[in-house]
Amino acid sequence: MPSDALEGVALVTGGGRGIGARVARELAEAGMQVAVTGRTRETIEQDLGPIELLVCNAGVAGSGKPFLEESPDEWWRVFEVNVLGAYICCRTVAARMARRGRGRIVNMGSGASYLPVRNPSIPLGTSYGASKAALGRFSETLATVLGPLGIRVFLISPGRVRTDMTERLGSEGWTPPELAPRLVRVLASGRADALAGRYVHAEHDDIEDLIRRADEVVANDLNAIRLLRRRRNAD
Repeated sequence: MPSDALEGVALVTGGGRGIGARVARELAEAGMQVAVTGRTRETIEQDLGPIELLVCNAGVAGSGKPFLEESPDEWWRVFEVNVLGAYICCRTVAARMARRGRGRIVNMGSGASYLPVRNPSIPLGTSYGASKAALGRFSETLATVLGPLGIRVFLISPGRVRTDMTERLGSEGWTPPELAPRLVRVLASGRADALAGRYVHAEHDDIEDLIRRADEVVANDLNAIRLLRRRRNAD
């Protein structure tokens, strides 16, 4: 994979640890000035300059309690962080990006949004997969809305990365933690802009191959979460 040199300012939410911290380090090593959650947008742009890249990585899992013992407030908090939090960040930063006519947003999705509910992500709670499904549809729609304004929006899955949040999922099948940061770096470079609105998996997708096949991916509506039904026999 080419080593993309980057410039400009990136804001990474949830960048204090785990996947977000690795993404922040990767972008900094590539040449970007990186700010993480905990500082206001105005302070960031005053001190560092216009935000060219927003990575919405902040997320939480469910309380870990059985469904019937979890309070509505505990359940809804997952949506507040994973969906509303991403919306507010996108809404705030995109307004500035639109004035400049450029910018990129990467939202951190999850296989829990579409994999069968029997998969190991169920210990994360009934709200987690639902919130990531909402974030995925929001990201795809946002890409369509903001594209004409020069803003490219991507949805990625980091894979099954071992973090404090995922410890409850078991001990096997972990995704190498460096893959998601490398993917974000490629998306930040602009080389994959034709794939805006597509779902890209850090482990199971070859981003360089997708870039080469971008026209085919878009024409055939690939790397998108869709409902498929088997056609009945005409007989």
